[in-house]
Amino acid sequence: MPTCENCGSFVTREYVRVFAPNGMDSPRVCPNCEDKVRDGADVREARATRH
Repeated sequence: MPTCENCGSFVTREYVRVFAPNGMDSPRVCPNCEDKVRDGADVREARATRH
């Protein structure tokens, strides 16, 4: 079962396939992360909380 490397939330295998870099088994950040967001191919600190 894949999980987010940042917050530990469950993510689907489809999410990993689409959003994790090739060769990685888990994403670096997911929609449940409040402190980080995807920014193109990078991850950055969130400018505002999302929840």
